Amino acid sequence: MGLVGGALSERLIGLPRIAYRNEWSIGIYTGPSPFHLVSPEKFNPVLTAKEVTGVRASFVADPFMIVRQSVWYMFFEVMNDETKQGDIGLAVSPDGLKWTYKQIVLDEPFHLSYPYVFQWKDTYYMVPESRQASSVRLYRADPFPLRWLPVTTLLYGDFVDPSVVSYRNRWWIFVSHGKESDELRLYYANTLEGPYTEHPKSPIVVRNARIARPAGRIVVLDNRLYRFAQDDYRTYGNQVTAFEIIDLTPARYEEREVTSGPVLRASGSGWNAEGMHHVDLHQTVDRKWMASVDGRKSTLFFRMR
Repeated sequence: MGLVGGALSERLIGLPRIAYRNEWSIGIYTGPSPFHLVSPEKFNPVLTAKEVTGVRASFVADPFMIVRQSVWYMFFEVMNDETKQGDIGLAVSPDGLKWTYKQIVLDEPFHLSYPYVFQWKDTYYMVPESRQASSVRLYRADPFPLRWLPVTTLLYGDFVDPSVVSYRNRWWIFVSHGKESDELRLYYANTLEGPYTEHPKSPIVVRNARIARPAGRIVVLDNRLYRFAQDDYRTYGNQVTAFEIIDLTPARYEEREVTSGPVLRASGSGWNAEGMHHVDLHQTVDRKWMASVDGRKSTLFFRMR
């Protein structure tokens, strides 16, 4: 390299270098059906890492909503930049469009994300992803919405984005398995707390990163089930597609892709320029649909050499 090159290298060692990172934010989409959603642009994004207080956050993602006494509550992953793990945050809204961040409501010694929240028999439950703890865990609110207590462990293993639904007097868990997120497994039980049995057709998706990993709440519409999948084929979190589950029993499983195309995709600019990977749909009183979604863009930052 020579003396000049060596001296220059020594000087550069202490200088920062430019790097890119994915920044996830949360938005709200609306539409006439779960498969035709648009962004009310003046609102989005409704939550970013900048709104988080109490911890330094690098992004927010995986939003799930629930309505209680005309108030909308949103639970979501907060990536804690200090601990480098996900915690579960809370925001509230009077109308589902304008949101106020409140606080972290669930913090464990391991990473949490995908806080699948739902109500059953007057009790509020949450099943977050806890892959780092090699388990799928059930929590209940006591009291709602600020305190969440562990109830039981539903599954043990390397599971990602567990999605729970009650259908025809049974409980079902759709959950991705393995680090590649290209396999979808299915479990069922007679009660919410289990025990759960793996379906004989499971895994129901094998070696297909386009459609295996869950992307939000399973929707029951006109007594039909629809699941949503994130497309991780080329890069993580490209777009979201929908599947109608046309046969679901303890012995049979069959699904078909909804043909209207992706439910969500990258916009090409702004907060969701490069990808979207989550949708949580709720039907409103006027029979329209409102969904909490997330999107990503790349941002520049300086990293010390």
